[in-house]
Amino acid sequence: MTASSTPEAHVGRGADRIDTTVVHPARRYNYWLGGKDNFAVDRESGDQIAAVYPGIRTLARENRAFLGRAVRFLTEEAGIRQFLDIGTGIPSADNTHEVAQAVAPDSRVVYVDNDPMVLVHARALLTSAPDGATAYLDADLREPERILADPQLHATLDLTRPVALVLVAVAHFLTDDDRPHEMVATLLDALPSGSWLVLTHFTTDHIPPAIVERMYAEFASGRMKQDTVPRTGAEFARFFTGLELAEPGIVPVTEWRPQVPADQRPALAEASIYGAVARKP
Repeated sequence: MTASSTPEAHVGRGADRIDTTVVHPARRYNYWLGGKDNFAVDRESGDQIAAVYPGIRTLARENRAFLGRAVRFLTEEAGIRQFLDIGTGIPSADNTHEVAQAVAPDSRVVYVDNDPMVLVHARALLTSAPDGATAYLDADLREPERILADPQLHATLDLTRPVALVLVAVAHFLTDDDRPHEMVATLLDALPSGSWLVLTHFTTDHIPPAIVERMYAEFASGRMKQDTVPRTGAEFARFFTGLELAEPGIVPVTEWRPQVPADQRPALAEASIYGAVARKP
């Protein structure tokens, strides 16, 4: 698979920040999803991880499917019309605004990502339905105060009304030193009662011990770079302290309101990532 576009093919702020010699998680995720907006270094990293944990491509697909189900639940059943999607990733099929606006055309979405490749493709995230609105912020989850203070956020979202905070497959890139639970709490504290948190997080809880041991051996040897921090179910649950979990609560993403029978879903070991949706009382 080759990249369908290069930095030179794009015009605008962000293109000159793309380093094709350094792996970036958003481009690697794009590769696992079968996309073309990635480079050789991303594919090499993706293949290294897949060699140790063959389920990673399934995990990426199931995580993306969870996002769609969660956004539909929030628009159809919870009446949410505003979304703050941080760690957006490279635009793909069924982005948050596309799913939300298919149900409620007046939905408004602010996307946030720190990857220059996402910034280059941001125009694809800004094709809102006429009745709604979208915006894109070039920012990092590690700076929640900066995100919350951005004029574009306030021009797009009304923070006196409920907002869904979407953090899908992004918190596991934060180390414990980054204080991920505090960052999520800071964002939620700025949102009113009736807002929601949508969050997924990689875990090794469901991966066979032999694969986990090999994974960490590869990290220790330096043959594979560790850029994610898997967390246990208990550590994941901390993100939802004080919130009201929607059914079925904290589960692997394949078990969250699935649309296919159990015998058609992948094994938990192939998609070892937790997901949950919860309301701020």
